[in-house]
Order: sequence, then C-alpha cells, then structure tokens
Amino acid sequence: MQRSMRVVSFGVIAGLAVAMSGCSENKASTTTTSGSSAGDIKIGVVLDITGAGASLGVPERQTVEMLAEQVNAAGGVNGRKLKLLIEDNQSTEDGAAKATTKLLGTENVDILLGASRTGPSMAMKPLAEKAQKPMISMAANAAIVKDAKWVFKTAQNDRVVIEKMVDDMKAKGLTKVSIARDASAFGEGIPEMLTEVGASAGVTVANVQKFAPDATDFTAQMLGLRDSQPQAVVIWGIPPAAALAQKAFKQLNLNVPVYQSHGIGNQAFLDTAGDTANGLLAPLGRMLVADQLKADDPQKPVVTKFIADFKAKYNNSPSTFAGHAYDAFSLAVEALKKAGTDASKLRDALEQTSKWAGVSGVFTMTPTDHSGLTKDALVMVTVDNKAWKVAG
Repeated sequence: MQRSMRVVSFGVIAGLAVAMSGCSENKASTTTTSGSSAGDIKIGVVLDITGAGASLGVPERQTVEMLAEQVNAAGGVNGRKLKLLIEDNQSTEDGAAKATTKLLGTENVDILLGASRTGPSMAMKPLAEKAQKPMISMAANAAIVKDAKWVFKTAQNDRVVIEKMVDDMKAKGLTKVSIARDASAFGEGIPEMLTEVGASAGVTVANVQKFAPDATDFTAQMLGLRDSQPQAVVIWGIPPAAALAQKAFKQLNLNVPVYQSHGIGNQAFLDTAGDTANGLLAPLGRMLVADQLKADDPQKPVVTKFIADFKAKYNNSPSTFAGHAYDAFSLAVEALKKAGTDASKLRDALEQTSKWAGVSGVFTMTPTDHSGLTKDALVMVTVDNKAWKVAG
C-alpha cells in the first residue's frame, strides 16, 4: 500500500512539473524575466505550517519573516527589497509540489526555500531541478541533495547525526541497538545507515519498529523494542510523535540509554515528553545550548544574536528548526548579494560557500556536497528537568 501511494504521489509530481513548464512558457512574454537587476527579489518559501510538521514549519515561517523585515529595513539586497511568498504545504508531498509549481510558474520566484521535512522537500526537488532554480531545503535526509545540481540544504544530514551517535555508543561500549523510526521519508534508510556506519564500531541493529508521524499509540512498537533486549534504543522522529514514543518507552522501565534524532530540537518535544525526556541523548545543533558554548566558538555570536532577536520579536525561544530557516534564508541573501538574481550565478555562489558560520554549523559547500556540514556541527545533548544540557 505504501509503495502504491508513493507511485501515485510521484506521478502527481511529474504531472505538475510538466504543467509548470507549460505555464512558465505561456507567461514568459508578460512577466519580468528571472535575473532582472531591477524590482523586488522574490523568495518563494514552502513550509509545513499545518499538519504533522507544524512544530517545525511555524517557527521557520516566523524566522524568515523576521529576517526579511531586518534586511528590508536595512535597505534590502543591493538596493532591492525582498518579497517573501510563503506557501503552506500542509505537511504533504502533493501540497509541496503544488506550492512549488505555483511559486516557480505563476510567481516566477528567484530562489526557493523549503520544505520543513524530507518528504515535501523531495517532492520539490525535481521541480527545482527542471526549472533550474536554486532551492535550499531545511530538512535532514541526505537524499534531498544526492546528485542535485540546483538543490542545497541546511539541516545536518542524517548520516552525520548517526556518526555522532555511533561515536557515543562506541565510547560507552554499546553494540546491540534497536530502533523505532518515523515511517515517513525522514526515517527512510535510517536502520540501514546505522548498520553501515556502526559496523566499524561493532554496533548492530537488533530490531526495527515503525510509527506514523501522527501516531499516538506506541504500545506495539515499544514491546517490540523491549523483547529484542537491546543495550540502547534509538527513537527517530519529530514532535509530537517522538515525544509520545519517548513517554511510551519509559513506561516499560527498561534501563537502557535512549538516543533521539536531531528532529526533537524544540520546546514542543520537551513539553510533551516531560520528565520522561530526562537523561536521553541526542546529537543536536549548538543553538539549544548556546549559553554553554565556549567564548571562541565561531557560532556563538551568530546563535546568540539570533536567539535575542527572536525572543524580542516573538517572546519565545527559537527552535533548532528555526535555526535551519535562519541558515537557509541567510545563505540565500549572501548569495544574492554576490550574484544577483541570475539563476546560474546564484547557484554557483551557493556552491562556493566556504567556512560560513550559521546556526546549524559552519558550512562549506562543494560541487559534490550541497549540505556542507560534518558531524562537528553537532554536540551530544541531554535533557535535565526540561532543559537542554551538553552531555557530560
């Protein structure tokens, strides 16, 4: 059934790509050509504002709106104002494809940002590649930038997250691991990747359970993990499901370490998981532990200012996902300053990003790496009394 739905989804996406192409050709004579040096710079943004990914998409929308206001208040980019066109994909692949088609075709945006999660980002990817317009995703799965010419991303790759986990498991002598993973594209390939990365450290995967992104009952999955008698458990998902799975696992009273993915980096996770989050381990970006960073950390000034600006505007702390949006928007602005809105020059400027300190890490892009981050972009974090702490 899942395979059939996937085929239908990609069939819709392919159809939309054709429709978008035709739409672009029909309107070419009446619309300002992308790459013009006059008028507003159009930034198309596709986010998971409602649906399963809302806890990611809402702070991402707030972030890009705040940053666009700041840039425009300072005179814009090379004297041109930024115009944000934000679309809600409703946390669906088809929604992302339709929104992208609109932004590339009808709106003729200069650059795309989004989506919040892997599945919707994968739906956007072929459309951006076909249109030859730069796109910066805020999602994690490395497949988003695999073999991509026009697509980049800011969330740390799932592989570097696993590398960081395995380092910690090896240091603790943990070799038998079981996984409960999100059944969406975010969790796709994670057990296999852990098996591959963990091989040199003797880490093996004993059991794999799956849960829907909107799941609320985890009884069967948690019993499956318990019965496999692991030395450690990995829960790979986003809130609220990742937090509910954490609560369900803790109710088993199985005294083994729990690792979570970098998908939990927001207050929504802590609020839902409550005291059951205490002691978990997760490779996360530095922003969540900004007050614990060393003074000479190259990211400290960036994350400190971002947190202060976000709190001043929204009376709330930004999440990891807000940080991914900060990086996507800021990388886009840096490239626009250097290259203007000519699509090819803009793409090249993004690919030439080197040692750029953002919220999610210090980015260095190359023709073969459109993510630009290593495991050094992450720190092992734990939770203590509903607060993030650097793990000792």
